[in-house]
Amino acid sequence: PLIAPYPTTTQDLAQRFKELVGLDGDSLPEKHYEELALLIEAGIDTAIVEHLEKIANELDKMSNKIRTNAEFFD
Repeated sequence: PLIAPYPTTTQDLAQRFKELVGLDGDSLPEKHYEELALLIEAGIDTAIVEHLEKIANELDKMSNKIRTNAEFFD
């Protein structure tokens, strides 16, 4: 059984993985699922920070262009 159509938290993802492992008749210690949730969260955080850095760089370029263009209107 699925938790939800799409897991919405890192714990949901780890739980879904646990269910899939269980369907194959396997199991892992609970601490590994907790570690998996932390790894997923760290990966998501890293991706968000990288994306925000790209946005910040684009905003910096835009602001410099606006400053340059504004000098011609003075």
